[in-house]
Amino acid sequence: MRSNALGRTVAGLVAVAALAAGSVATAGTSFAATAASAQTVVAAQPAVAATTQNFGLTTAEAKNVQQFLADYWGYTDSIDGQLGTNSWKAFQRCLATYWGYTGAIDGDPGTNTIKALQRLLAADYGYTGAIDGIAGAGTRAAFKRFAA
Repeated sequence: MRSNALGRTVAGLVAVAALAAGSVATAGTSFAATAASAQTVVAAQPAVAATTQNFGLTTAEAKNVQQFLADYWGYTDSIDGQLGTNSWKAFQRCLATYWGYTGAIDGDPGTNTIKALQRLLAADYGYTGAIDGIAGAGTRAAFKRFAA
């Protein structure tokens, strides 16, 4: 009985694949282009979201941070309000120079980057929490003050 169920499953999969192949083969080029474009957009969206970390800043506030980074820390990408890899690389250069950041300049705002950011925020922007590398509510509120 088990081999019979396996045989039916394989036969069903082959039938589905054949139908799909036949549908694609008979589809017009505009349909195929639309489907390919839709797949590209869907695939690109998660990558952008995963590389952007604004820690609660609005787009306007993040643009202020990017302008500061462009003015003083070698940021050369667009001022788009999305703190991505290159924004964080520039910020890490600042944090390494003045705030004890010792990690790689890799654009990943991980624990050590956040600790250095918290030291900056504690010195001048009212952060009173622990230097723990967690971008909690206090860190985010002070980061907003920095960005204003």
